[in-house]
Amino acid sequence: MADKFPISIVMLTHNKEHFVAKPLESVAWADEIIVVDDFSADKTAEIARIYTDKVFIRKMEIEGKHRNWAYAQAKHGWILSLDDDELVTPELAEEIKKVISSDPPENGFTIPRRNYMGDYWIKYGGLYPSPQLRLFRKGKFKYEEVEIHPRAFMDDPRGELKSDIIHYTYRDYSDFLAKLNKQTSLEALKWYRNNKPMTLGRFLWRTYDRFMRTYFGKQSRKDGFIGFLVAFNAGLYQFLSYLKYRELVFKDKLKK
Repeated sequence: MADKFPISIVMLTHNKEHFVAKPLESVAWADEIIVVDDFSADKTAEIARIYTDKVFIRKMEIEGKHRNWAYAQAKHGWILSLDDDELVTPELAEEIKKVISSDPPENGFTIPRRNYMGDYWIKYGGLYPSPQLRLFRKGKFKYEEVEIHPRAFMDDPRGELKSDIIHYTYRDYSDFLAKLNKQTSLEALKWYRNNKPMTLGRFLWRTYDRFMRTYFGKQSRKDGFIGFLVAFNAGLYQFLSYLKYRELVFKDKLKK
């Protein structure tokens, strides 16, 4: 359609039937929307097809590799990477259009991200503005091909946008715990595959250090109980990852 802006939106989805329509509606102004669904057990893919005919069903085994594959499907020179729990505000949409239309010299742009637990905006603990490199030229950006928290690689120059992505990080406390469990399992697997040296003392210190730095240094205490949870998560993430790593090592020894 003539009123669509020439950009490719790339969104990864998994079991988000309760929410996925909202992020898709927030980018309805884009000429191309690509959805790569990780075999959702609910109606996520079905709902996505209401908004785009480019819905791919593909298992995500290695996050970085999965994302790079998804970006390669884009037809436009500029890509906006969006997760299935994130929204593009009208202000951000207009800023993106303005920047791309100016044919900028930059290869990509970071975008501030406003993180929420339920309907609470988490302002401290390093979670805002938390700039993410999400808008980039096709072929100029890629992720490290690892299971979780892949590093982003892109040659400079890069710029910064001012408007926010809205990120509904956690629906509730149950979602908070479920994500902690999933992410620490993937972190432990990454360490195990990389044969990374680990010691209990190191991770006891990292557990304490991450909590203190988040709660006091990054001032998550200003967010009250939710701020405490953010700091608690930062510390517990390290310790749970270590426990799961030790479990993998123990199971490997039993096999031998």
